[in-house]
Amino acid sequence: MTVTIKDVAEKAGVSTKTVSRVMNGEAHVRTALRETVMRVVEELGYRPNAFARSLSSARSYLLGMLLDDPAWSGYAAGMQRGALMRCREKHYHLVVEPVDSGVGGWEEELMASIASLRLDGAILTPPLCRLSPLLDRLEAINLPYVRISPGEDESRSGLVDIDEEGAAFAMTEHLISLGHRDIGFIEGIPSHAATPKRRAGFLSAMHRAGVPVGADRIVPGDFTFKGGIEGGEALLRHAKRPTAIFASNDDMALGVSAAAAKLEIAVPSQLAIAGFDDGPTARVAWPPITTIRQPVGEMAAAAVDILIDPAYRDAPGDRRFHRELPYELIIRGSTTAPSA
Repeated sequence: MTVTIKDVAEKAGVSTKTVSRVMNGEAHVRTALRETVMRVVEELGYRPNAFARSLSSARSYLLGMLLDDPAWSGYAAGMQRGALMRCREKHYHLVVEPVDSGVGGWEEELMASIASLRLDGAILTPPLCRLSPLLDRLEAINLPYVRISPGEDESRSGLVDIDEEGAAFAMTEHLISLGHRDIGFIEGIPSHAATPKRRAGFLSAMHRAGVPVGADRIVPGDFTFKGGIEGGEALLRHAKRPTAIFASNDDMALGVSAAAAKLEIAVPSQLAIAGFDDGPTARVAWPPITTIRQPVGEMAAAAVDILIDPAYRDAPGDRRFHRELPYELIIRGSTTAPSA
């Protein structure tokens, strides 16, 4: 039989209104009472009816994730998974809105879609999180949003990020500690806030070690596998090629590995390769990619937590709603000391 809100209220010894307030995450519910109700909810396996909830309140219990990632990378997949699982825990639903900001008219199409969905809030991923005109339009319709790694305008909304520069510094230090001095670097998309920060971390570590970086050792990239092949070949076709390459994400690191295979350069004995993100492909590649683990799933989950917090709507720029999560250096088989 279907468990109803009345069943929960009866077993918990409270009113159905109290159960509703707890399930909706409303403030001013005593902690002990909230814990009692949630314990009964779990015991009975109660799952609120989303349609009934939306009818009885001004909320839809639907959150949107806006993604501009034409490659549908491991980063995008991890974001979706993290947000989806947290929404499920909190009895919300998630809709993913793919966006191609390179196509004319995308803003109007997106805003029409948002209006038809009646979202309670939106999660903005890079590079959309940095587009001021889009933020202006969301604010004009009073739609709360949380940004993932915006890199600027921090007082404008809640945000979740990591220390991008510190993470790139740590990876570069790892390569230097192995004995590498000639290290190539492949940048990401310029519109992403992470791109200049990861470059800065790389350069800072090299400078601290007293290692000069030639202009030809930094090449452009676009966070795609194809971009990694092109950047890898540009670095590896030099008469004196680098002994290591640090790519700004894992997809490009895999592209570098493919470029090395094409040029018959052995990894890691002749070329060390490092990436960033720790997506699924980094773990199954051969050799597995040394990378920075960016907790993208946890970042998306934290964004959901901020969006559904009743206090967030009243103070979106409050520092309480800024979360910096830890990164981790993951050492695998793609990096070793340079050969003699």
